[in-house]
Amino acid sequence: MSFTIDFLDDGRVLEWEATSDGAIVTERDVYTPRFYVAPRASDVDVDLEALRAVYDRHPDVVTTEMVTQRPGFRREEKPVLAVDVEHIDRVTSLAQQARQLSAYPVGDLACFNVDFSREFRYCLETGVDPTPASELSTLRLSVPVTETSNDVYGELSVAGDTVTGSPTDILTAVQAALEAHKPDVLVCSTSEIIPTLYEMATTAGIDGFTLSRWPDVGYQQLASQSTYSSYGRVGHSPARYNVPGRAIIDESNTFFYGETNLDGVLDLVSRSKKPVQELAWASIGNVLTAIQICEAHDRDVLVPWNSWRHEFYKPMGTLHDADRGGFIFAPEVGVHENVHELDFSSLYPNIICTRNVSPDVIRCDCHSDRDDVPGLGYSICDDRGYLVDVLQPIIDARDEIKAAIRREQQRTNPDEERLTELEGRSGALKWILVACFGYQGFSNAKFGRIECHEAINAFAREILLTAKQRLEAGGWRVVHGIVDSIWVTPDPEVESDDREDLETLATEITERIEIRLEHEAHYDWVAFVPQRESDAGALTKYFGKVAGEDEFKIRGIEARQRSTPRFIKDVQRDCLERFDATRSPDAVLDRLQDAIKRLHSGTVPVEELVERNRVSKPLEGYTQNTQNVAALKRARDQELAVHPGQDIEYVIVDDEKQSRERVALAHEEVESYDASYYETQLVRAIESLLSPLGWDRTDIQQKLSGIREPELTDFQ
Repeated sequence: MSFTIDFLDDGRVLEWEATSDGAIVTERDVYTPRFYVAPRASDVDVDLEALRAVYDRHPDVVTTEMVTQRPGFRREEKPVLAVDVEHIDRVTSLAQQARQLSAYPVGDLACFNVDFSREFRYCLETGVDPTPASELSTLRLSVPVTETSNDVYGELSVAGDTVTGSPTDILTAVQAALEAHKPDVLVCSTSEIIPTLYEMATTAGIDGFTLSRWPDVGYQQLASQSTYSSYGRVGHSPARYNVPGRAIIDESNTFFYGETNLDGVLDLVSRSKKPVQELAWASIGNVLTAIQICEAHDRDVLVPWNSWRHEFYKPMGTLHDADRGGFIFAPEVGVHENVHELDFSSLYPNIICTRNVSPDVIRCDCHSDRDDVPGLGYSICDDRGYLVDVLQPIIDARDEIKAAIRREQQRTNPDEERLTELEGRSGALKWILVACFGYQGFSNAKFGRIECHEAINAFAREILLTAKQRLEAGGWRVVHGIVDSIWVTPDPEVESDDREDLETLATEITERIEIRLEHEAHYDWVAFVPQRESDAGALTKYFGKVAGEDEFKIRGIEARQRSTPRFIKDVQRDCLERFDATRSPDAVLDRLQDAIKRLHSGTVPVEELVERNRVSKPLEGYTQNTQNVAALKRARDQELAVHPGQDIEYVIVDDEKQSRERVALAHEEVESYDASYYETQLVRAIESLLSPLGWDRTDIQQKLSGIREPELTDFQ
């Protein structure tokens, strides 16, 4: 039950276990990580003994041996070379030597179990469970953006209290908090807090300052900062640090902690064998891969360093049929009354489990004459695929957690702390289930296969069409459908007495498809928004009023977009409430008019006009003078480091300018803002609300020009 693992330079390993009053450490003197080398293909002859002789002479190799393992799910057990390494940091470089020898006289080789993160590898190989046995204590350290580029902090938030003053004052406050909270987890707004505090102590001549629980090591740098691109989106990975005896969660570099909470992180720790610190910085795919690796390890299957799975041969017609996504019914633009939303519960993960779609059984040789996947002609073996064993426990666990949430919410006095825990766990599992489908088509997935991706889509298309046909036969009209969700309204051409009960229909479809079709929501009305430059419906832009609730469901429009300033979000929501109450565009425009007047009168608080946008490249890489460029120039003038992949926040001061004076950074003192710019953004937001009624921006502006009283600022 060690919640964090530390690796010392001399090869020793420290296992830390959380207790109610601190942590206890177990010191391991010997740990030799292992990787494997095998022929790349089953029909290739290689001289592993020649390679073994090379490794036996290497000073960083402790020992080698020939063992029997499965180099893949579709391969039988065979002799492979196991290499035990003196230090965990030498695994990759030693494996690279096998690559260099992957030619005459050794042969075509492949390496396995190479690129594991350190703590995960240790837990996997030694059987250590990284799930904490006791509740973890935390301490949060945070610096304002204006301090992030400084070598010496003048302000630091410690456990929610702002501390200002000299380095001695700040370091004393941190040390006192460490003694008071005895934190197992340090939650930092940026990981750079760690080296900066140590540098401050050194510069100020303060002896004895440490964040560490181990006397000989203050902190370690695990990785340098980097910028990366994924699916066309630029991201930034900050430097990573380690403090012995404490797990680090960097709020600027964590997905699961940011999207859920510590309870969600810990749930995945127990499933993936990735300790808290590694789980916090890991991506969804990284955690999903870890869970898959655990399953492979249990089945004595080695994990390839790089994926080299070829795509099975397909005729041109099959390629055409397979290269399709989920089924989509174009939404009917407009406002629809009495709408019900039906969703298939975890459709893609359940397709995998109910149809046994897994890389190790898709298009198997033993059933090549079967046509198991609709429209594609792929066979699926009767043997249970490993991916089913990976996902079924997660599906079942999330269903149980969601049921527990409903029970807790129905109590007279719900336990809010318990709800927070359950919702965090449910959210973490949801993200794993969301990613499991797309990861099958990811070229770098350890065990993915494109045929699984194609098969899942084929099943999904058939399922949605089946549901549509049965609902329409039961007297319901489909107004929108996308992948796993269907929106229906009573068919006006069917008498109410002839219309089948929706819950009964959903139960029938569930039994037929073997995946639960849930009644997600009932809406008094739903509006589907057209595309900006077309009359066709936008697939993921809609809003509606939940029946019997003082609640709206909003998707895709400005109020849901992360870059939209709070003022515009609030006005759009206010106008939405007005639309619900009156169904009158004029009433909505009255609210818009009031908001515009507030803008031009200068009474809107500047902090409500902050835009947040992601930086996609270094300042020098931009060729146009965009708002982001102006903001980056101001950040550079203030020596603030903003890397590609990070967000930058600013207020538009004068959008007509092309210089850095176009914007002001969010932390600056802003004396004025560009009311005309924000008016345009407001009109755009209200266009989203009124476009289902046939209104566009021109209609709105013409209507406003007839009712608006000119301001003096309009003539300046």
